[in-house]
Amino acid sequence: MGLQGALQLLYPPQCISCSAPVQSDFGLCADCWRETPFISGLVCDKCGVPLPGQDATEQAHCDDCMTIARPWDRGRSALMYDENGRRLVLALKHGDRMDLARPAAGWMLKAAQPILKPGMLVVPVPLHWMRLFRRRFNQAALLSRNIAKAAGLDHCPDALVRRRSTGNQDGKTRDARFANLVDAFGVPKSREKQVLGRDVLVVDDVMTSGATFAAASEALFAAGARSVSVLGLARVAKGG
Repeated sequence: MGLQGALQLLYPPQCISCSAPVQSDFGLCADCWRETPFISGLVCDKCGVPLPGQDATEQAHCDDCMTIARPWDRGRSALMYDENGRRLVLALKHGDRMDLARPAAGWMLKAAQPILKPGMLVVPVPLHWMRLFRRRFNQAALLSRNIAKAAGLDHCPDALVRRRSTGNQDGKTRDARFANLVDAFGVPKSREKQVLGRDVLVVDDVMTSGATFAAASEALFAAGARSVSVLGLARVAKGG
């Protein structure tokens, strides 16, 4: 018996959500899989929210993305921010479950296949240094690192900086969210050459109004990015 087999006997694989026995590491049990709202079928090509229909190849837009300016090109999310999707995001974000970044990145990469471009630069949405100090890690950077590694793409975790603390967006109206993030991000001088002329994929854990992705996209375009697409782990439904 090899080392891997011995380790599996001592530490059998467990569901990443409920710790029930599973067949392989970093998996969900059948019950948790059913409770996890993976996004499939037709989605909005800008924000990734599910739309009526099953033709995943059609490029359609939701009502919000037809009325709200979206500076980025295309977008996707892996899950809806509901049921077990919400529990997994909160466990990663606030429960020190950094082990969730690997399977979550796999789900995100699968969702992102239609919008990936050869030679893309993968960039996480940054935390302000004060929040990073308190949390000790940036969940978006953990996701983006795993995505870039699995896709064979360049990863630049510090291509964006958060110039000021923007506080918590919870409870703010859509307009207030966008206003709060005006000029919140920038590309440091030391990273401008890496962004210039590149197709960029911006990664975050949750997309709600799109204000964060919009501000990040504008900063990247200002630094000379050729295109910007966005990828979230979870998408909050309209009214969520």
